[in-house]
Amino acid sequence: MAKNKFKEEPTVKSYITGEVELTAKGAAYVISPESKSDIFVAFPNLKHALNGDKVKVLVYARRKAERIEGEVVEILERKKSTFVGVVQRSDNYAFLLPSGKQMPYDVFLPLSHLGGAKNGDKVVVQITEWPEHQKNPVGTVIQVLGQPGDNDTEMNAIMAEYELPVAFPKKVEKAAERIPDELPAGEIARRRDFRGTVTFTIDPKDAKDFDDALSVREVGKGRYEIGVHIADVSHYVQPDTLLDREAYARATSVYLVDRTIPMLPEKLSNGLCSLRPDEDKFCFSAVFELDAEAKVTSQWFGRTVIRSNRRFTYEEAQEIIEGAPGEYQKEVLLLNGLAQKLREERFRGGAIDFDRIEVKFNLDEKGKPLGVYFKQSKEANKLIEEFMLLANKKVAEKIGKGQSKQKAKTFVYRIHDKPTEEKLTDFNRFISKFGYGLKLSNRKALTASMNNLMQEVKDRPEQNLIETLAIRTMAKAVYSTVNIGHYGLAFDHYTHFTSPIRRYPDVMVHRLLQRYLDDGRSVSQEKYEEMCEHASSMEQLAANAERASIKYKQVEFMSDKIGEAFQGTISGVTQWGFYVELEESKCEGLVPMHELEDDYYEFDEKNYCIVGRHYGKRYQLGDTVTVQVAKANLVSRQLDFVLLEEGRPARPHRSDRSGPPAQDEWQRRRFGKRGKDKKGFKKKRR
Repeated sequence: MAKNKFKEEPTVKSYITGEVELTAKGAAYVISPESKSDIFVAFPNLKHALNGDKVKVLVYARRKAERIEGEVVEILERKKSTFVGVVQRSDNYAFLLPSGKQMPYDVFLPLSHLGGAKNGDKVVVQITEWPEHQKNPVGTVIQVLGQPGDNDTEMNAIMAEYELPVAFPKKVEKAAERIPDELPAGEIARRRDFRGTVTFTIDPKDAKDFDDALSVREVGKGRYEIGVHIADVSHYVQPDTLLDREAYARATSVYLVDRTIPMLPEKLSNGLCSLRPDEDKFCFSAVFELDAEAKVTSQWFGRTVIRSNRRFTYEEAQEIIEGAPGEYQKEVLLLNGLAQKLREERFRGGAIDFDRIEVKFNLDEKGKPLGVYFKQSKEANKLIEEFMLLANKKVAEKIGKGQSKQKAKTFVYRIHDKPTEEKLTDFNRFISKFGYGLKLSNRKALTASMNNLMQEVKDRPEQNLIETLAIRTMAKAVYSTVNIGHYGLAFDHYTHFTSPIRRYPDVMVHRLLQRYLDDGRSVSQEKYEEMCEHASSMEQLAANAERASIKYKQVEFMSDKIGEAFQGTISGVTQWGFYVELEESKCEGLVPMHELEDDYYEFDEKNYCIVGRHYGKRYQLGDTVTVQVAKANLVSRQLDFVLLEEGRPARPHRSDRSGPPAQDEWQRRRFGKRGKDKKGFKKKRR
């Protein structure tokens, strides 16, 4: 349940407007700026409202110390109207069995609305009507994705589930193809020319679009000119054109496990805008003069033309940093030395060092995962990161620093609020169980102790768990025209300037920066705040899709390991069981509550654990356990585990054995027909 910071409780029989947040059991909480508390709505009182819908709620009278409840009286705005699932067809009708957890109803499909879909196909369905007194909505198939379990089908299903576009409309592709490949001589003449300066890119080995490059030259003893050159997307994508409207709607590229769904057509993303070696390219650049201690002594922002001399992968640059000979060795080592000084200064200023392990898959030509490996950021990655952070910070300062609120020009900032005291306290209480602790007295003490914690947990079994929870403790970074600074980076001014090929806010920043460099008037804050909110929302959807694709590959990777035992860490605890993250692969699966047969277990939310009611045994977040892989459901992207305890033999998962659920068996043995145990306690309803 979400927490709100609002002014007052709603009065009895008052009406409030809010957003629906469905629970796993089908009930919901309505979150509203008009109420201090979230309003609980039982499933029968939802009036067909779904997750994310904007609704009007009638608030009930509340008994003392009980939660506030209500009922939906009107659905004001649907969050989504398309759903992904599998067709189940009979002779006279068909239904969509939705794949996600956010649609608790099957969708009725008249046979004339199947759009060629066959029984068992995975499809996208549009809801066409939902009569008030009819349980199931009526829909029509708008896209047949293919057979469940096929890699392309499942990846496209993930995109459809989050209503993210895949293919570009033909008219958008044609608009991109019409852009000439040659750089106009007149435009080159108007730009600062860096084609004679040593310039290179450093990117992942599988990257296809290169949107940033670094140039370096010595301009005096102990003085260096470093250019951060960013693809000039705004030169090609003009405001309110077909290309611009499509880029704005998408707002971001989406990075699934086995593919990238770009924000811009390939002609731009991998061609005209990509800073490929030995090709003249237009850029928007931030050029800094740094001394030997990496202090910025002067800066310049503007449009440039560059020519990259070399394309490095992170691995190639890392080899040079570690002492291997290579092209532009002097320049790479110089940049790395300056980057290390910038990094040290950033941490002295209070930045928090989140350096999470990234799970990657070795895939065959059909997308099947053959193995798992872990990607960690090394010095070559951090070299690029520091100069991108420097450019983003200095661009934001150029527009926002020193301006009064009354005269401040509207700009797009990347903001990150400070964490709440409640979340920090909860996190501190949790890590104390591992012998760690944070100092919460002030910002400086907190960041220093948080960075120490990140170092202490490195290479320990609880590393990924603690790093994940630490990130969840922090607020989410978003785009906004209202600058509150970036807490995690400890920057008073920060923006996104460095990735316009894959992020629309960076295109907005380029346009605004050029406008203000030309002494243009400020733009409408209201309009740009709306654009920022859209970009933040799309970024979150893309992140959800990316996580779903990782989860799918994890389940697929474990699908041939049914019956095998693994050691892992309890990574999440819920009312329906606990999640375990395996040490070897970081794959996560659920140990359902009903599989724990030795007691009746209850969820203790405050202490991150489940506890046996009668014998007091507990399973705590962070505990190390041994589990057996019981089930790998590719359709629901869910792994089920069975807990293995010392001395206890492996047993079949409930789905593979006859009889009622284990918790029900326990209740029947313990409580009998009357529903009370020998001490007279009522049995807990499931």
